[in-house]
Amino acid sequence: MSDIILETRGLTKEFKGFTAVNDVDLKVQRGHIHALIGPNGAGKTTCFNLLTKFLTPTRGTIAFNGVDITSESPVAIARRGVVRSFQISAVFPHLTVLENVRIGLQRQTGTSMHFWRSEKILGALDGRAMDLLGQVDLAGFAKATAAELPYGRKRALEIATTLAMEPELMLLDEPTQGMGHEDVGRVTDLIKRVSAGRTVLMVEHNMTVVAKIADRITVLQRGAVLAEGGYDEVSRNPAVLEAYMGSADSALAGH
Repeated sequence: MSDIILETRGLTKEFKGFTAVNDVDLKVQRGHIHALIGPNGAGKTTCFNLLTKFLTPTRGTIAFNGVDITSESPVAIARRGVVRSFQISAVFPHLTVLENVRIGLQRQTGTSMHFWRSEKILGALDGRAMDLLGQVDLAGFAKATAAELPYGRKRALEIATTLAMEPELMLLDEPTQGMGHEDVGRVTDLIKRVSAGRTVLMVEHNMTVVAKIADRITVLQRGAVLAEGGYDEVSRNPAVLEAYMGSADSALAGH
C-alpha cells in the first residue's frame, strides 16, 4: 500500500446532530491529482478541515504515509509535508512578490519570525524564491507588491508560497474560484505543471478543470462518498448526474 499517501477510514464529523462528513473512506494515490467534488453542502470543505486538523473528527482515522496522524496538530501535519494552500499563503499585500515567497522559504527553514534579519542573510533565499516564481510564471512580477497583482496572479503567488514549504501533499481549496476564463486556464495549467513529483488533493467546482487534470475523482453528497473513479466513469454515473441536477455544476457530462 506504499502507493497510497493519504488514507481515511470512517472519517466522520458531527455538529450537534448534523453529520457534515459521514463515514468517508478516502485513498489518495501518490503522484496523482485527486479531486474532491460535490454539490454545495456536500461536505468538501469540512473534509479538508478534518484532514488538516482545523476540525477534530468525531470518529475515524487519518493516515499519511502509513502513519496515523488523527491526533496530531495542524502544525505537526504541515511539518510532515501536508500543506494546504491557504494555511501558509496569507499573501502580504504590501510586501513584494519575492518577499512573500521568501517568507514561505523562511518558514521551511525555521526562521519565519526573523523579520529583523539582515537583507544579506535573507537575500540568500532569493535564488530559490526566483526559481519558484519562475515555476508559476511570476518571475517578471518579483518586485511588484502583492496588492498590485491581478486576482489570478495572486492565486499563482499562493501556490508559489505553498511550494516554498516543499509539500509532499498539496491541498488546494477551490484554486480557480472567482476567476475569469483566461485565469482559469492559466492556473489549471500551473497546477498540472507543479504537480510533477508531488501529490495534489483539491476541492474544485469547475468541472472543466477537473476533467482536464484530475487522475481520480471522489464525489461527496450529504457528507458521504457517492462515487469514485476517473472523470469518464464519474461523469456518466446516474447517481452523480442526479446529485448535480439543478445546480450550477450540473453540466458534468458536457466536457
